[in-house]
Amino acid sequence: MRRKGWTPNEDDMTAVVAIHNAVNERAWREILHWEKAHSDESAAYGGPQLVRFQGRPNDYSPKARLLNALGYALPFDRHDWVVERGPDRVRYVIDFYNAAPSPDMPVAVHLDVRPALDSPSAFVDRLRMQWKWFQSKRWISEA
Repeated sequence: MRRKGWTPNEDDMTAVVAIHNAVNERAWREILHWEKAHSDESAAYGGPQLVRFQGRPNDYSPKARLLNALGYALPFDRHDWVVERGPDRVRYVIDFYNAAPSPDMPVAVHLDVRPALDSPSAFVDRLRMQWKWFQSKRWISEA
């Protein structure tokens, strides 16, 4: 945390660690949601496995920069997670945004998790997921 310029209070660390762990667990669930489309490829290898991750708080993704140009806030953090999918490795980009808090959830974080556009397969995955979202009509209720 100090590396990112924060000065945490020792008394707050239990809550900070709990929030950090919950956010990382949520990121992993989001990755598993993307990986469902490739379950046949990774099943023989025990399912998707996290190989490594890297925090990149000062490197904004192209999507984050585009959204910022359209008037949205930049993410407060970014991680790249590399996942082993059978014999292949897939990089995921995770942008972390502050979300509006509510009375029952004073700390709220929005995660934008998606495969990095490192391959044609990742591009197809992102199109497929957008199509599913469009078909679900959730975009109508989210507006």
